[in-house]
Amino acid sequence: MSQSGGEEPAKEENMAAWLLAVKTLKIQPYNLPPLGPHDVKVRMKAVGICGSDVHHFKHMRCANFIVKKPMVIGHECAGVIDEIGSEVKTLQVGDRVAVEPGISCGQCHLCKDGRYNLCREMKFFGSPPTNGALANLVVHPAKLCFKLPDNVSLEEGAMCEPLSVAVHACCRAEVGTQTNVLIMGAGPIGLLTMLAARAFGAPKIVMVDVDECRLTFAKDLGANEIIQVSTNIQDVGVEVVKIQNAMDGNVDVSFDCVGFNKTTTTALSATPAGGKVCLVGLGQSEMTIPLTQAAAREVDVIGIFRYRNTWPICIEFLKSGKIDVKPLITHRFKFTQEQIEEAFETSARGGNAVKVMFSI
Repeated sequence: MSQSGGEEPAKEENMAAWLLAVKTLKIQPYNLPPLGPHDVKVRMKAVGICGSDVHHFKHMRCANFIVKKPMVIGHECAGVIDEIGSEVKTLQVGDRVAVEPGISCGQCHLCKDGRYNLCREMKFFGSPPTNGALANLVVHPAKLCFKLPDNVSLEEGAMCEPLSVAVHACCRAEVGTQTNVLIMGAGPIGLLTMLAARAFGAPKIVMVDVDECRLTFAKDLGANEIIQVSTNIQDVGVEVVKIQNAMDGNVDVSFDCVGFNKTTTTALSATPAGGKVCLVGLGQSEMTIPLTQAAAREVDVIGIFRYRNTWPICIEFLKSGKIDVKPLITHRFKFTQEQIEEAFETSARGGNAVKVMFSI
């Protein structure tokens, strides 16, 4: 509508990618909640596709999180501040920000103890029933939006979300300059865990996967050794010997970034006395694994869920160049009906698609 006639211009309609049914996404209007005094409105610019997004897309669920009604998808995101609430002092319109997608209650004992990632009342972008970030605009608390340095792109800002999983895992496992690391799985989280472990000073990192292409990718990113394995659990014994030989028997921390019966069994079996196994991937809800033998060697088993207090660390790693996530962004798509469908199908196929990113 023209302004020349003295009328206000038509307000832009906010659009978002709604998950309606199995493998059914549609760009439709998205009415945002009102802007609170401590909130900001963020114009999304970069949104990545996560493995959990793919699970929702293919099955309408991820683990125990079930999509029961239409939901805006996506949670790996960065954008530009479009509007600020009346009490916001830390951000200004036009600031480029990476967005931490989970809002905890702030009142439960876990939140008060600083373990807010475990909050039972967490409202997390794109995790049912909370709407996500694959939209033109979202409203979010200002305290969960982190200003990006000039030398960190919006795509890199969106990568702070999956990188946060890796950083949190390394913090939980206390990775440092004396820590030799084994990583099961060379998918996006496994690769990011490798980059994070290196940034924390790990001197030796061995990557294990069934896929030769992914292992080659890991080697190019800086893995010291790569080992290709089978999917057959009967091969664990032989493969553990290969892993221990590659690491001279010094596995201080094993990260299972897959979460299958075989990968966890391998990690537990390959980790010597006094080591740690960090469970990152959640591929299976139940497993049969050799815990008794691991317990007898005083192997510590550590779980992680998402992350906490990681965005400043991630941004500093990106700013300093200690971590370069750009090679992981292998596919880019626009925010159109045709391209969102193609992007999710591409991510679901896997293959050479490591991180699929939308430019909005």
